[in-house]
Amino acid sequence: MEGLAFYALCYLAAAVLAVIVSQRVGLGSVVGYIAAGVLIGPVFQISVAGSGYLEQFSEFGIVMMLFLIGLEIDPQMVWRLRDKLLGLGGLQVVGTIGAITAAGIGLGFTSQQSLLFGFVAALSSTAIVLQTLEEKGLLKSDGGQASFAVLLFQDLAVIPMLACIPLIAGSGQGDSAGHGGTALLTDLPGWASAVLTLAAVGVVVAAAHYLSRPIFRTIALLGLREVFTAAALLVVVGITVLMSAVGLSPALGAFLGGVVLANSEFKHELQNDIEPFKGLLLGLFFMTIGAKIDPEILLANWSTVVTATFGLMVIKALVLLPLAWFFRVRGPAGWLFALGLAQAGEFGFVLLTIGGDRGLLSPTTVSVSVLIITSSMVLTPVLFALSNRIVIMLEKRGRNQRRADQPDQGTVILAGVGRFGQIVNRMLLANGYKPVVLDYRADVVDNVRKFGVKSFFGDAGRPDLLDSAGLAHAALLVVAIDDPDRATEIVAYARRSNPDIQIIVRAYDRLHHYKLLDAGADHIVREMFDGSVQAAGMALESLGMHPYEVEKRKAVFVEQDTAGLARMAKLVDVDTPAASNPDFVAGFNDIGKVIENAMMGYRSGYDEMVARGWNAPDAGSIHVPKSAGIDLPS
Repeated sequence: MEGLAFYALCYLAAAVLAVIVSQRVGLGSVVGYIAAGVLIGPVFQISVAGSGYLEQFSEFGIVMMLFLIGLEIDPQMVWRLRDKLLGLGGLQVVGTIGAITAAGIGLGFTSQQSLLFGFVAALSSTAIVLQTLEEKGLLKSDGGQASFAVLLFQDLAVIPMLACIPLIAGSGQGDSAGHGGTALLTDLPGWASAVLTLAAVGVVVAAAHYLSRPIFRTIALLGLREVFTAAALLVVVGITVLMSAVGLSPALGAFLGGVVLANSEFKHELQNDIEPFKGLLLGLFFMTIGAKIDPEILLANWSTVVTATFGLMVIKALVLLPLAWFFRVRGPAGWLFALGLAQAGEFGFVLLTIGGDRGLLSPTTVSVSVLIITSSMVLTPVLFALSNRIVIMLEKRGRNQRRADQPDQGTVILAGVGRFGQIVNRMLLANGYKPVVLDYRADVVDNVRKFGVKSFFGDAGRPDLLDSAGLAHAALLVVAIDDPDRATEIVAYARRSNPDIQIIVRAYDRLHHYKLLDAGADHIVREMFDGSVQAAGMALESLGMHPYEVEKRKAVFVEQDTAGLARMAKLVDVDTPAASNPDFVAGFNDIGKVIENAMMGYRSGYDEMVARGWNAPDAGSIHVPKSAGIDLPS
């Protein structure tokens, strides 16, 4: 059986199945697409006439990715991360390129080939690293922020790398469909080629700024959604054709066009329209790479692949660790940063493909290099696990030497001192209590210490840190971190370690509330609930309701919602999403009716229930800790 429909069926089926399996085992979609290409090519020998056109078509995925990266460039974010972005990111890229280039020359490769290997090795996997950091709740940590800054710089560094490959390859070596040049400039003198090239870049920038916006605005006013999608694709394809005509990288032009449109009012619409095409075409590109992998080459060069993969990760780690120390990303954050970025990345496949098309690398070398990149990406979860083991080992080994920096043991432990935890901390301090504060962001810890609060750097989710803070003998633990899963783990561990401790914890939402109850929390605060109730009260006052009546209704709402929260606990099914649980949905709707009836006064004892909220407590009912040193008037 042959034909377009058959080949489309094979490609789509392989992609869907392989990517699902790859995601389930934690390897990411890129590895899944490459595996799908291996199934289509070397395993089942499925080929299609005109596959060269298919590869050229798939390269539009790279162009669209660079366009979307350009759209994401936020000047404020770049300025905020300028030190790590330019310093840490720039030195990492330059240092890795230098080390790998020197190693390549020492192994007998040419200087051009070694420089290309340096380009490839300098890049890390943005998709896998960011996804892993987010899953582990480490994206906002010092190591996570440093990794994000370096990954952003690497994405930007791809542009000059793409521009340099034709220069280091020379004009007489091959051509790259979709990336290479054309015969348009071959008969022009050098100065004319330079002028025409600069003019093409100017046309891209001017057209993106002055021409595309009026067109998009007109289409938006007419409500032509499908035409807007076509116009977005037209921008990318038009840039590709223009830049290819003058011998420049289409990816460079797409990136410039995205940067120009980054502040456009149509930015998000462009992202939403192009993202699906980018994902499909980029997946097709990685599948074509996997289809080129020859099993015979893998079997013949397996020792080279293993050795080179290990060498790549070691060299990158040795470059990253000193830079992390120099830029004050030290301790656990430094190991997370160095080992988390020690793999190669997706753009390495792009650079290798272009290098092969330009004649810099032989097909065998390209295949082996693709296997090395893929192996390093597959080992990324192992690298993160290794960083965690190293941190624990160093903590145990150096505990005696660093005793002065260990948390003091206290009766109150506050885990997390962000926007939520800071308010809790201020209230406790104002009333004479001095909690032991734990947070994994060194800058936050330093800032809190400037205000005289003794705080300590560390992940409160680590049992050894909680133990050293005095969890076994503490009277109160306040969990104020914004990661629901880690908060639940902390509560469960604290309850097992100290059954008598009182635990107050910040809940993300109603469903998280129930998980925290099962984990052993005593008091649970839904992070948005009180603020939302206050805003609703202001809304009622703005609509003309008397402030006294507003306070009464707010009290009724809080009481009934809290009571309903307790009643619905038995309806929660951890294996069924809330929206798919009919009993839970019915119970939630029932709570709404109860609250509505209570608001209308259909309840006995309504006025008596809210009266106490307006009576000031007497002096004897006010508790003041002895350490506060406050005298009450007699």
